[in-house]
Amino acid sequence: MENTTRLPTEVLINELQSYGARLVDPKAGHESRRGGAGPSDHKALTIDGMTVMVPVHTAPAFESPYLVEKPDEMGRSRISRDGTVLGEVSFPLRPRFYERSTADGIPYSQIAVLHGKDVLATTVLQTCIRYQSRTKTCQFCAIGQSLAAGRTIAHKTPEQLAEVAKAAVELDGVKHMVMTTGTPKGDDRGAAILADSARAIKAAVNIPIQAQCEPPEDDIWFTRMKEAGVDALGMHLEAVTPEVRARIMPGKAQVSIAKYMASFSAAVGVFGRGQVSTYILAGLGDSREAILEICEKLVALGVYPFVVPFVPISGTPLESHPAPSPDFMHSILGPLSRMLVASGLKAVDIKAGCGKCGACSALSTYERMLTK
Repeated sequence: MENTTRLPTEVLINELQSYGARLVDPKAGHESRRGGAGPSDHKALTIDGMTVMVPVHTAPAFESPYLVEKPDEMGRSRISRDGTVLGEVSFPLRPRFYERSTADGIPYSQIAVLHGKDVLATTVLQTCIRYQSRTKTCQFCAIGQSLAAGRTIAHKTPEQLAEVAKAAVELDGVKHMVMTTGTPKGDDRGAAILADSARAIKAAVNIPIQAQCEPPEDDIWFTRMKEAGVDALGMHLEAVTPEVRARIMPGKAQVSIAKYMASFSAAVGVFGRGQVSTYILAGLGDSREAILEICEKLVALGVYPFVVPFVPISGTPLESHPAPSPDFMHSILGPLSRMLVASGLKAVDIKAGCGKCGACSALSTYERMLTK
C-alpha cells in the first residue's frame, strides 16, 4: 500500500490514544474492550510492529481525524488523518482460546481476555467495596459494566484462571499475564486472592504474572504474593495530587500517597527494581509538573511509573471529560522516558504487566527512540 505521508511512530500512537480512531468496520479484529477494568472502549491495533490500545467507542473517537479502513483478509488496513493516508496498520486476530469453555459451560473469554497482542488479563474479583457508593467510587471506573452486561463473571476461581492461562499459552503464545482485582473488604486489599490465583496458575503453566491491588496494610503480603508466584506488582495511584485524588476517587484517596510511597519502597525490596509499577492517568487535572515530580520520586525508589492518557469511558461519571491533548502527553512522556532510560528502568526489562505490554501509552515507544 502506498504511503502519502509519514508520522513518527511515537507521534502517531500518541495522537491515536488521545483522539481515538473511527473504524469503517467496527467488527474488524477480535472484540473491542467495553466496560470493565483496564483499557475499556478500546480496540487493539498493530502499528510498526507495536500493538497499542486505541479508543474507538468514546466521544472523542467519534470525531477523530483518524480513520481506519476495512481490513483485508490478512487483517491489514490503511489509516488516514483528515483524508491523508499515513500507512498501514493491522488488527490482531481473535485468539483461539476464546473458542473454549470450562466444563461447567463458562466461556474462557469471560474468565480472562487478550490485551494487546500477547498479554492475558483478568479481573479476579469483578466487584469492589468502593464501586456501589457514589461518595466512594472512582469516577473513571467501569468495573461493574462488563459484569452487568454478562461479558464476565463476578469471581474467577484459581482453578478457572489456571485452566484459561494454560490454554492461552498453548494455543495463542501468550507471553505474560496481568491479574487485577476490585478491592474486597479486609486489610490485605485483594493480595490474598491474588496470591491464591497465582499459585494455581504457576502450578499449571510457566507464565510471568503481574498482580495489581491497592497497598495492603501489612507489608508481609508482598512476600506472600512473591512466594505464590507473582513476578511483578502494580499498585496504581491514578491521580497524584491530594485535591485531584479527593475529587476523582474519594474512596481510594483515603489510602494516602504517603502510604503508597511506603508500600512501594517495601515492595521493591521484595520484587526488585523495575518490577514494581504504578499507573498514572494523565488528563484528570494533575499538572505536567505534578506528574513529573512524583515520577522522579518513584523512579528513585525503583518504581516504574506507567503514565497513560485518560480515556473517558461511556456510562461513567467522567464519560464527558475530555481526553488529554497529544501535546500534553508529549510534554510528560518525553522527559519521563529520558528519566527512565537514565535510571535503567525500562519497559522491556519488566517481567510482566501493563508497563511491559505498553499498549495503553506511547511511553515505551519514546523509550525505544532513545535507545536505538
